[in-house]
Amino acid sequence: MKITSVFQSLLIGFVAAATVLASAADKKPLKVGFAQTGAESAWRTANSESMKAEAAKRGIDLKFSDGLGKQENQIRAIRSFVTQHVDAIVLAPLVETGWDPVLREAKRAGIPVIITDRTIQTADESLYVCFIGSDFLTEGRMAADWLAKKVNGKGRIVELQGTPGSAPANDRRKSFGEAIAKYPELKIIDAQSGDFRRTGGKEVMEAFIKKHGKDIDILYAHNDDMALGAVQAIEEAGLKPGKDIVIVSIDAVREGVQAVVDGKINCTVECNPLFGPKVYDTIQKVIAGEKVERKSFNKDELFDSTNAAAVIATRQY
Repeated sequence: MKITSVFQSLLIGFVAAATVLASAADKKPLKVGFAQTGAESAWRTANSESMKAEAAKRGIDLKFSDGLGKQENQIRAIRSFVTQHVDAIVLAPLVETGWDPVLREAKRAGIPVIITDRTIQTADESLYVCFIGSDFLTEGRMAADWLAKKVNGKGRIVELQGTPGSAPANDRRKSFGEAIAKYPELKIIDAQSGDFRRTGGKEVMEAFIKKHGKDIDILYAHNDDMALGAVQAIEEAGLKPGKDIVIVSIDAVREGVQAVVDGKINCTVECNPLFGPKVYDTIQKVIAGEKVERKSFNKDELFDSTNAAAVIATRQY
């Protein structure tokens, strides 16, 4: 009886161990597809690195796709993710419109979609679970309010806008314009897209200087990369950025904050790109059937000559 009991105990133990091993084998790593806009700026590179590094840290199988600045590439990537049966899709939309058909495909496949960084316009809000990003409207207002105080509500502005049709370009233009409307002597005399790229910022600023000359008092740039390109154009024109032309920008990438320290950019409003931890926390909650916030924003700050030097050494991007 004792021997039989021992064998029974051993058998039960082996079965239990086999069950645990089989369960562990069945538990595959989380598979996430990420459709990124491209690599047009230092901000975007930091955003991609945050997603990749956090995925590696958590053992997540990240399927990363660089859209190369084209919506059709992002749509193609999403369709590929659906075919690969990923557990979740993360989309940083290049522009606001045109996503409904492909997002319906993801919904039919039962794959939750998280929108990050930029918002989309859709008639069917059920096509995505939530949005995680920055408040572009607030960023534009922060830039305008700081500028109005800096120049006492007076000055002629040229505006370097981001990618046409994108949420940050739309919102940063709209909120900045509404905020400066309170100051009759603060006027935008010209505006053109630099596509969020440094080369675009330089080229457009060269054209602004050629067209308007010394009539430019202020430059408002929708991101630091364009502002840094404009700095180069201003210097090549024999002018001093930050002095002859006041520059206010958005993103607060490390190089942009350093330009504030150096006095070449007067102010930059932060747009935090480090979404990785928050995005994956949200995905895990969604897959577990937990409720998540429909819309959440990273907290942003403003850097000028009063605080830029104190934070430059600790900037992560």
